[in-house]
Amino acid sequence: MRFDRPLFLIALVAVPVLVLLWRTSERRRHEGAARFANLALIPNLVDRVPGRWRLVPLVLLLLGLIALIVGAAKPHTHLTVPRKEATVVLAVDISRSMEAKDVPPSRLAAAVSAADRFVEEIPKTYSVGLVAFGSRAYVAVPPTRDRTVIEQGLADLRPGEGTAIGDAVLLSAQLGQRQREADGVVPPTSVLVISDGARDGGRTKPEVAAARAKALHVPVSTVLVGTKNGQVTAKLVGGYTEQIHVPPSPGTLQLIAQRTGGTFYRARNPTALAGVYHKLATRVGHTTEDRQVSDLFGAGAIVLLLLGGGLSTVLYRRLVP
Repeated sequence: MRFDRPLFLIALVAVPVLVLLWRTSERRRHEGAARFANLALIPNLVDRVPGRWRLVPLVLLLLGLIALIVGAAKPHTHLTVPRKEATVVLAVDISRSMEAKDVPPSRLAAAVSAADRFVEEIPKTYSVGLVAFGSRAYVAVPPTRDRTVIEQGLADLRPGEGTAIGDAVLLSAQLGQRQREADGVVPPTSVLVISDGARDGGRTKPEVAAARAKALHVPVSTVLVGTKNGQVTAKLVGGYTEQIHVPPSPGTLQLIAQRTGGTFYRARNPTALAGVYHKLATRVGHTTEDRQVSDLFGAGAIVLLLLGGGLSTVLYRRLVP
């Protein structure tokens, strides 16, 4: 927490001073009462004694005073608030290794299914784009708020060859920056890359793409799909087939997320993949803003002062027989 007027906080010194003055006053009051009264007769003269409850109004009043002083210093804090507009670009790996069935029914099918739920969870005011990448990266669906178009675009994805992951990151980051609201403001963009491995082809190196995305202030989160047991079937000449081992490769995805300020996730099964999408939907749906919270302290101070004054009246009112 920071303050626009930190010098106002010096007034907090008054709080311990007031406590000291109150204790001095209480001690003198008791000493004075002891000189002119028999303490054993007090229960016969006073209907009831507040006891420790008499401290509650004082504490409430002091807390109210503290809140007023802190509010006057104009405090700022970081609050998590819902985003009104944003662009989210999904970049989905459609390389042949995504046909592996270690994440049933297949890596690609599981990624598409979870992506559908992800799109449903993020705010309706968000634009969502879809980039697919195999041997090249291309825009499958430009950013739109029409969820039906995105769902259809995901359903139309088909496996290909290669993994041009650097091209996909760069294209996704640039795609989001092309979006503008009616007032001309470019809404914040985030990219989510779903893949199972390292770069295989493409014109842009992943580290170069990550640097460009960072320069555009576009965080790229990455999801690694698959297990070490992943295999795909390749057809050979003569009608033969070959089982190719395709374990996931986290290195490139970790590098991209780290260098762009995104988050790296690992999903080994459909349940874990769905959980990752849920976390991401929550994260992209909110942002942290620096807010001045003087009004909150002021409102709290009023409540505390009213409670302290009201309770003091109740505890110390004179009872007329």
